[in-house]
Amino acid sequence: MPSNSVLEAKQQAVAELTEKLKAATTGVIVDYKGISVEADTKLRKELREAGVEYRVVKNTLLGRAADEAGLADLKNVLEGTTAIAFSPDYTSAAKILAKFAGDNKDFFTVKAGFCDGEVLDQAGVNKLATMPSKEGLLSMLCCALLGNVSGLARVLQAVVDKKNEEPAA
Repeated sequence: MPSNSVLEAKQQAVAELTEKLKAATTGVIVDYKGISVEADTKLRKELREAGVEYRVVKNTLLGRAADEAGLADLKNVLEGTTAIAFSPDYTSAAKILAKFAGDNKDFFTVKAGFCDGEVLDQAGVNKLATMPSKEGLLSMLCCALLGNVSGLARVLQAVVDKKNEEPAA
């Protein structure tokens, strides 16, 4: 049986992980077995610059935190080496980690993830990674709206021009 101090530290770690799971918009769980220090440093730098928190976690602690956060289905992938990335937005972590996994298939794989409290499998994380960012989606919406408004303005101007060309009777 572990000592009280070890037990308290583990309980605190589970509570912290639970809060992170609940607060994050998305999260991605990866297997990093065999990654080099150089590759890991480069990956961590890229994630940090995107505002993504990335950490190595123990499977048992993450499993307990997932239960408490309502993400119990994540426990199915908690085997081997595990790291998790918590993202404040929808696509950053998924884009960076899916690209890194594609470039480094020998030692890095995406296991699963979650988005808005819903558990995603590997395919779901990869699909999330291909989506445009929030800013990209907003710019597409603006372009669509602007195109419709400018088309309407041209039609109205054509009507006005046609009326101005007609001779007065």
